[in-house]
Amino acid sequence: MEKIGFQLPDSNETVDFFVLEQTRINGADYILVTDSEDGDGEALILKDLSQDGEQEAVYEIVEDDDELEALSVIFGEMLEDVDLTF
Repeated sequence: MEKIGFQLPDSNETVDFFVLEQTRINGADYILVTDSEDGDGEALILKDLSQDGEQEAVYEIVEDDDELEALSVIFGEMLEDVDLTF
């Protein structure tokens, strides 16, 4: 499982997440990440807000309920053996 470090806004602190899956929908890239490589962990769906050609990606946690629900269904289908609850 790929591990990615995210720098927190307005801070030099880095938080590591493990990427479970990624997808592209309607021209936007999304990743499903977790804070634990094994077992039960917190999962987040992040949306890539960076523009084409930018060297570093900028991700934001998906908080819109409708968008989150639709994405959780898609990621749930991609990861049949994982129970996603948001």
